[in-house]
Amino acid sequence: MRSGSAQKAAPWIALAGLGLAAAVLALIGLGDLPLRDFDEATVARVSLEFRHGLGGAPLLPTLWDKPYLNKAPGLHSLIALVISATTRPDQLPSEWTVRLIPALLSCLVVPLGGWLQWVLRPGDRSSALATSAILLTLLPVARHGRLAMLDGTQLTAMALFWLALLQLNRSRCSALWGALAGLMASAMLLLKAPLLVPAVVAGGLALAWGQEWKAWNNRTAACSGMMLCLAPGIGWHLWHAYIRGSQALWLWGGDGAGRVLLNAGEGSDLGWRVPVIEVLEGGWPWLPLLPFALIWAWRRRQSRWGRWSLACLVTLGGAILPLRTQLPWYSHPLWLPIALLCAPLLVWLVERSSPASASDSPDSPRPPCRWLLLGLPSFWCGLGLLLLLLWLSSFTFLGSTLAPYRSLAAVLGLGWCGGGWWMRSDAPQRRRLGVMSLSCGNVAALALLFHSPLWLWELNETWPVQPVAALARANPGREIRLKGYDERPSLNWYAEQPIRRFKKGPSRRLSDKLQEGCIVEGRAGRWTLADCR
Repeated sequence: MRSGSAQKAAPWIALAGLGLAAAVLALIGLGDLPLRDFDEATVARVSLEFRHGLGGAPLLPTLWDKPYLNKAPGLHSLIALVISATTRPDQLPSEWTVRLIPALLSCLVVPLGGWLQWVLRPGDRSSALATSAILLTLLPVARHGRLAMLDGTQLTAMALFWLALLQLNRSRCSALWGALAGLMASAMLLLKAPLLVPAVVAGGLALAWGQEWKAWNNRTAACSGMMLCLAPGIGWHLWHAYIRGSQALWLWGGDGAGRVLLNAGEGSDLGWRVPVIEVLEGGWPWLPLLPFALIWAWRRRQSRWGRWSLACLVTLGGAILPLRTQLPWYSHPLWLPIALLCAPLLVWLVERSSPASASDSPDSPRPPCRWLLLGLPSFWCGLGLLLLLLWLSSFTFLGSTLAPYRSLAAVLGLGWCGGGWWMRSDAPQRRRLGVMSLSCGNVAALALLFHSPLWLWELNETWPVQPVAALARANPGREIRLKGYDERPSLNWYAEQPIRRFKKGPSRRLSDKLQEGCIVEGRAGRWTLADCR
């Protein structure tokens, strides 16, 4: 990585290469594991019904033939197109088919993040590449993007939305960039609609902070383009309200912003600590850069990079942390501003001309606590050594516990240990090699993780649904109920029928307990399907 004013050409080829690497990573083992509860199975079923046109009106989604009021169908309709092109109408789509579109759309945030940094820091090729490299190597970005969920695609739309706003000072393309901003706002309205509000507030705060709107040479064209391309998103919500009436408000209130703001759902006991824990768990090895980067961005708050990075992180954090319902993927939007913040500091660590010097750029103030910052390579090296020790331990007294993670510990340990060691060097060339080692260690570990059954760890938290679903499919007839457990969307998906929780009364029941006084219709391991009239 090299920075400096002499190199002005944008690193388009390198950014595209990192995006291609993200796409390859996203496709590894994509269809090897079953769909999980809740969102994947629900997204899959809504998409399948969209493909079969089961809604009461065009463009309106359903779930088991009833109005689906949780999310707009932007991503579901794209998945439905893939299902139509790859799956016969009488077949259940494969996991690969359901996850393909979300995975490919989500990995676009890798090159887009670098492009966004390039606009914020013109001429700084190294920071642009570092931003994309950080996004490529973060476990939450890679893992959530692979799932049949809306979060990864929403982050890509948000990155394009902010990029379009940043480009509105280009007079010859104002209408085009305005149209792109409106189109991405429409996309967010058709994904997780309430999340458009903090995305707009973050961009608006950054624009107002630097009074950037004054530099728009053709405000009329920019605003016209925005309004024109906002029409699809707004139009769908108006159509939804016209057909479904007051039910449409459930998407915004009852099951949208209102639910997450006012009701503490299951798994939300830790409150605001949930997104904090997700960031602390998922930000490695770059997480130690974040405190220094926040201070540095505040010192440089008069720069475009400082304003936008801080405005985006603070606004999204302020929107996510107070939520009463907290799920691990709610923190997903934070990763883009975190990458924008940390990348220039990583570049400073690599490109400094001597251990005590400032950045090569004469107009860039020195980062804070440089003596502590310069100790990070040793810290990374120590973490790598610890992982290598865990790898060695997996062959001895801790073998049974650590065996599944043996290869992950080995490649991460080698990557982090070598990277930290090389970054301690006085030679910039060796420090660049160190960053490559850190990044490659993470990418190799992610590839191994996605090639194993470990990446979808939620499946191990409860019983597998596919054998039970096969039992239900093999015994058609009256409605089936699930005894002893809450309803599971993944069971419904694989059984191709809704199986509600059993409450009371005579019924056909699926249970993993002995069902006395019932006629057993079929068995699958410890599970039985019995007619309990």
